[in-house]
Amino acid sequence: MRFSIQQPATAKWYDRRDSVFIEFCVADSKDVKVNFDKTKCGFSCTGGTDNVKHENQIDLFEAIDENECKHKRTDRSVLCYLRKAQPGKAWPRLTKEKAKLSWLSVDFNNWKDWEDDSDEEMGNFDQFSDMMNNMGGDEDLPDLDGADDVRIFFILFYFVCLTIRF
Repeated sequence: MRFSIQQPATAKWYDRRDSVFIEFCVADSKDVKVNFDKTKCGFSCTGGTDNVKHENQIDLFEAIDENECKHKRTDRSVLCYLRKAQPGKAWPRLTKEKAKLSWLSVDFNNWKDWEDDSDEEMGNFDQFSDMMNNMGGDEDLPDLDGADDVRIFFILFYFVCLTIRF
């Protein structure tokens, strides 16, 4: 008797102004099935050399236009395009519930903070340098016991700005 192993597929997601993308990371997937419902997304396939059965059911954060949703299979993954029912509304998470799912993560390589879109883009370092120059040098800082903490704060702030592309 042969037992079938079933587990959720590892997935990454990212938000855009009018849509949400989910990438199910399954190499050599076969028998791919993707179902879009107004508030749900279902995915299943068999993948890998061991023919592992994957199945994911997602209760979505907000409603989607299931008639405009699509998916595309490649040798490495299945990418799903979900059209938002309410374009222009940011999704802080993919799922309706706030629970952390071990198989789901944010795709930071494709994430874009579209709420702050602007035509003029300035390099992160240049923007931070301008801000620091406008604040003055060390001589302008008050002589406090926590002055070192202030310097550490600005260094950490700089790296956060770089990370989120401020």
